[in-house]
Amino acid sequence: MAGLLKSFLGSGSAPKKAAEPSEDTDFADFAGAPDPSPVAASPSIVSEASTLSQSAIPTDFASIPIANRPYTKWYRVWERVTLDDFKAELYILPFILAVVAIHLFGTRRNKQKAKSWINIHGPILEQEYAMIGFAPQGQRSMSEGTLQPMDVMREKTVTEYATYATGRLNVAFTDIKLTLKKRHNPMGMFGEEAIGLFIESQPAPRERMEASSYIFDGREADLAPLLRAPDAVKADGEKQKSEQFKSTFDGFVFAVVHKEMMKTLRDNRYDLSLTVTKDHQKLPSWATVMSESAEITESLLTPELCKAVEEAGEVLESLIVTDQPLDQPKTVDDAAPRKRTTLSMRIPSTEEQIKATLPLFRYFLRLPDILCAAPRFRAEALRRVRATRDEEIRKIKKTSEDEKAEERRTKAEKEKKEEREKKLRNLSADEQRKALEKERASDMRRGQKKKTTKS
Repeated sequence: MAGLLKSFLGSGSAPKKAAEPSEDTDFADFAGAPDPSPVAASPSIVSEASTLSQSAIPTDFASIPIANRPYTKWYRVWERVTLDDFKAELYILPFILAVVAIHLFGTRRNKQKAKSWINIHGPILEQEYAMIGFAPQGQRSMSEGTLQPMDVMREKTVTEYATYATGRLNVAFTDIKLTLKKRHNPMGMFGEEAIGLFIESQPAPRERMEASSYIFDGREADLAPLLRAPDAVKADGEKQKSEQFKSTFDGFVFAVVHKEMMKTLRDNRYDLSLTVTKDHQKLPSWATVMSESAEITESLLTPELCKAVEEAGEVLESLIVTDQPLDQPKTVDDAAPRKRTTLSMRIPSTEEQIKATLPLFRYFLRLPDILCAAPRFRAEALRRVRATRDEEIRKIKKTSEDEKAEERRTKAEKEKKEEREKKLRNLSADEQRKALEKERASDMRRGQKKKTTKS
């Protein structure tokens, strides 16, 4: 009993042994390892390591991908790239330079050709018109060298140059356009030439000059109200104001064309489709006349014109006098006479050939004066011309009336259909069925009646 109390109260009990630590098998390998302590490296070891690291950097960068090359400094590009990395660019760059060089050469060649043309024809334009080109001229002149060619001629596109002239009796203004080859794009130019050899409807483009003079036709008061004739001075010194100049002449269509262009012009121009083609002994064998009357032909084929055509040679494409529109008129207003003259010539390759066309170009500029000064044609000569005009106007009116009648018919049918649908919507189902059966029966009777009438 006493032993039990001692064990319970702990008195007189012997001290317990300390618990032995449990053995950890996870870190058995590190048991007994000494603590690490820094050791200073010797200078010889450092120098050897540096030498090894420098020798480890490769010098043949071309054999190593860019991503694996060592990076030193941002500006040391030559250590990271070589010429072998730009092989694709080196192959493409010559082609880009060649394209740019060809483009610059072609555009410069076209500009030189336009300058050459205006340098030759500019003095004639200055003689015939008060103002040419787009820049304010004042006292400047091309013949004196104070007016530059590009002040007169404007580049619209790489292959198209344009100019105009105004300030002349009988003529409101004259437009001139030069169309040149696509020298800036040799592949496109040769492609168009090849297509023209095999497809007749798409002829190869040619370098040409197109000039159009728009005649006042008696409308000076509307288009140029300040234009007045100079005052006529009487013998006694009194001044008498004369009437306005009237630039009127009979309306007709006349043309001298190259035979190679005859079919194309007739197909593409409405006004020339009204004419009759006939060769003339006064003209060279390669040229022909398209006219509405033989009397008009004899009156306009002057010796000066025939000589100018012969000197120009086959570069002439067409010389046209017309009062009809270029395209087929759709309304009566479109068929109203608008008198103008047109000259189309190919641009020769040499300056000598260009100078040979100057007489024809000068004659074209003075042609409105010749037409206005010429006497009127006989009524018999213009009878066929007026008959053709009246017939065309009658066709336009008939077409217009047919179109209006068709519109009225379509509108009436639409209104009738809407009224029928509205009426059916207000009926019941049985009444709609009866109404539809009645319509079908009526349509069948109408169809049988038509068949009986035809038989």
